[in-house]
Amino acid sequence: MKWLNEEDIQHISIGAAVLGTGGGGDPYIGKMLALSAIKKYGPVKMVTLEELEDDHFVLPVSGMGSPSVLVEKIPSFDQLTAPLEAYEEAVGKKVDVVMPIEIGGVNSLIPVAVAAMKGIPILDGDAMGRAFPEAQMVTFHLDGLKPELVTLADEKSNVVSIKPADGIWSEKISRQITIVMGGSSIVSDYGISGKQAKESVIPDTLTLAQQIGALLTNERTAKIHPIVQMLKKLNGYKLFTGKAIQIERKIQGGFTRGKAIFEGSDEDKESTCQLFFQNEHLLAEVNGKPAAITPDLIAVLDEETGMPITTEGLKYGARVVVVAFPAHEKWRTDIGIETAGPKYFQYDYEYIPLETLAKEADQ
Repeated sequence: MKWLNEEDIQHISIGAAVLGTGGGGDPYIGKMLALSAIKKYGPVKMVTLEELEDDHFVLPVSGMGSPSVLVEKIPSFDQLTAPLEAYEEAVGKKVDVVMPIEIGGVNSLIPVAVAAMKGIPILDGDAMGRAFPEAQMVTFHLDGLKPELVTLADEKSNVVSIKPADGIWSEKISRQITIVMGGSSIVSDYGISGKQAKESVIPDTLTLAQQIGALLTNERTAKIHPIVQMLKKLNGYKLFTGKAIQIERKIQGGFTRGKAIFEGSDEDKESTCQLFFQNEHLLAEVNGKPAAITPDLIAVLDEETGMPITTEGLKYGARVVVVAFPAHEKWRTDIGIETAGPKYFQYDYEYIPLETLAKEADQ
């Protein structure tokens, strides 16, 4: 157990933007929501999976919709807590612990704000180990759990509750409701017991985000760039160094979709890189060949500082380093690849682990 302070929130916002693979919402918005809530309502206790009781009621709280919309439509405190309160009323019991559904910029910190407002702990873990664009892309779904209830709220005080047949229908229905709500909503789903959390949640991911953020923020010697340090920590690979020369981005079906093209510099001077995204980066190609494929993690970092750049924050002329990290083992199973692999997103590739692609590129 530990109490989250302002420095932790700052570091989590940065680290979660790295692990969020360009998505999960603007980390600055998440940081300001969390800091404002802690200042107004008090500090937040973070608990580990080992500290959960089997009968604890654990509930994720997150934002759904296009990250580009969220930048323009920041949620209020009332909107943040409305889905949780509707969920509690529907099931007839109080939430003991909140948790992030994913490790992504704003979605790592929305539940911190909710925890502060409700005076309850937040769980150090999530259901993705990264960010994904769709609601069924969670470890709960991989383990056969269904979202028995989903509650959504918007800034106009509308609250909608649904009982979907499964995670896929939860995504379809919730996405349409979110579009009607103006392109973004706050959601609670997959209310689970502490026992279920211990079986399905990817542990310690808020701590990992905090450590990455601290690494990128703290002063460094000239000999060891923070990107190098981070790659070592996450068993990651540098895919490409270059400059953004073309960005195509549009809001479609409730998502921010598009691609970014980079021309190489330094050792990649004669190369090009393309990134394809749906809220999150899902495919990286270097010189027309796959370099990293979902569900493995792809992140874009500022070349000088190592700070992460989100899909909606990427601009023409940005000088970047594209990196990738292996996905959690749960995503490398048959059901994990079926749920969030390249075929699901209609990319014409079979999933190949990042390590294999890196080895082939070196040959």
